[in-house]
Parts: sequence; structure tokens; C-alpha cells
Amino acid sequence: MMQQDQDPRFALIEISAQSWAIHDLHYPDGDHRRVVCRIYADTPADVEVLWLRDLPLALRYPAVDDVLESVRQFQNASRATRPIPIPHRPPPSVRRREGR
Repeated sequence: MMQQDQDPRFALIEISAQSWAIHDLHYPDGDHRRVVCRIYADTPADVEVLWLRDLPLALRYPAVDDVLESVRQFQNASRATRPIPIPHRPPPSVRRREGR
């Protein structure tokens, strides 16, 4: 089953009755970067996530849809602002005090 609600970039794919995957649709089938994570039903109250990308997100969620929403929010937050330019200046020179 493939769900594409708000963001067409990420899709929740049902693998079995107890496991899912989130795919990044910016990458073609067969590209290892397409699979963002695998999700497994751990208990009736939560799911466990195996991240296949280095994302600073939780390892457990109450529901599968919460994982998808977390990925979408992280992606939207990461592109919310442009990089802040850092001025490049030479280090201050050290002047010797007179009389020493």
C-alpha cells in the first residue's frame, strides 16, 4: 500500500502486516538511497524504526504514520532557511605595546 498525502517526496510502503518502509521518491527504484527507514511493529503501543540514513530522529514512535510525519517535518525544517553567510576576515593582528 502506498500513501502520498501532503508531500509527494516520501511514501509509506507496507511490506507486511507488521513491517513498513519509507521511500524517498526523489531516487529511482533500485537506488540504495531510496529507502529512508524500515519500520517494525514492536508492541501494540509502538513501532521501532531502523534508520538507513543518518537522521537525528527517534527510534520508537506510537504509530507508523508518526514516523512518516517526523520525516516530512525534518525535511521541511532542513530546507526552511537559506544558509547564513559567515564573513571571512583575517585574524586580528597582535600589536606589541610600546616600551616592552
